[in-house]
This record gives sequence, structure tokens and C-alpha cells, in this order.
Amino acid sequence: MINKQLLSVILLALCSITFTFAQNSNLNTTTTTDMDNMSYAIGVLVSTNLKQQGLTDGLDPESFKMALQDVINGTAKMTPDQANQEIQKKMEALAKVQQAKDAVRIEEEAKFLAANANKPNIKMTASGVQYEILKAADGEIPSATDKVTVHYHGTLINGTVFDSSVERGQTISFPVNGVIQGWQEILQMMPVGSKWKVWIPSDLAYGPQGTGGIPPNSALIFEIELFSK
Repeated sequence: MINKQLLSVILLALCSITFTFAQNSNLNTTTTTDMDNMSYAIGVLVSTNLKQQGLTDGLDPESFKMALQDVINGTAKMTPDQANQEIQKKMEALAKVQQAKDAVRIEEEAKFLAANANKPNIKMTASGVQYEILKAADGEIPSATDKVTVHYHGTLINGTVFDSSVERGQTISFPVNGVIQGWQEILQMMPVGSKWKVWIPSDLAYGPQGTGGIPPNSALIFEIELFSK
């Protein structure tokens, strides 16, 4: 699919600059500082969008600047449709690369979880969440609507730490039904005072979207200590 939103952001930015430049040349009512700030702000928005779409790798700033000036001067070497076609080709190439990465990650996850399930003391829920009880307790077990306080340490299956309240040195509180599905399931099994190690399949975590430092289709490993409900 053509990323029309991306192209719209770029074209809107270019048109905004063109209009502002034209106004400024005729009326000269905008200060240099105002123009600098506005121009930089548009650059930040456009560049952020490009980065989010994965289009900054190999981007030539000089060509980008030339296109900007050409649009302002009315001498652009591409029409918007031609520009859209170029962006579409890049997006399709990026999608193929991502699909290949996803396939590898899904295969690695399946092998890892299958091997992990055969280790001593590992139990598994019907949904596929695996867990090991590191510290048993006999406290109350939270329900979906309870608010809990926990410590946790989260890693990818390769050992990369993506989030850790333990490393921050501060517990965190949240409603049980406000977190990923794998957490919701396991928290409604854990007694207060216990500490479990949990392996959550990607479809019960952040799935094909991923989030932050978590790539798409990533199984997650947590050590969770439940302090209160």
C-alpha cells in the first residue's frame, strides 16, 4: 500500500514553506527568528515521520534540500504522483526485508519455547504461557479488576533487557486488565508475595506490531514479583 499519510506530510510541509516564503518576501512581517524556528519545526516533523517509516537510511540531505528549493521555485523534477511511486518502491522493499526478519524471529521463538518447555520445573498454561515459580507464597490471587504492585525484569529471548523496574529501583502499580494478555493471565495465577519467571509468546505480548525496544513477533521473558493487590 502507498503510504499516503507520509507523502501528505512531506507535501504539506513543502507547501507550508512555499506559502510562508512567499508571504515573507512580500510583506516582510515575519522575523528571522520566527522563520528559523518555523523552518526547523517543519524539518523536525518531516524527519521524524521519515524515521518512523524507516526511510532515513541512505537518505541524501542534499537531494532533499534540492527538492525543497525546487518546489519553492516551481521547478520540481517530479510530480507528486512520481514522488509517490518512488516512496512506494522504497516502502515495498522495506516491507520485504521486515517480512524476512519476522519469519526468522517467529521460527526462533517457536524453537526457543519448545526447548524451554522441556526444562525442569517449567509449567505451561493452555494458552502457551510458560512459567517457573522462583518463590512460592500463599497470599491472595488478584482478579482482572484488581490493581497490583510489582517488580519486573523484562528481556528478549536473546537476553536483551528492554524494560526493568528492578533496574530503575522502583516498583510499579497498574490494573491487571491494563497490561498485555500474557501478563493478565499470569497475574491472575500468582499469589501475593510470590516471584515467578514467565515466558510469553509473541501473540500474547505485542504481536506483529512490537513496541519501543521490542521488535515485532518477539517472545518476552519476565521475572515478576507480586507485592500487593
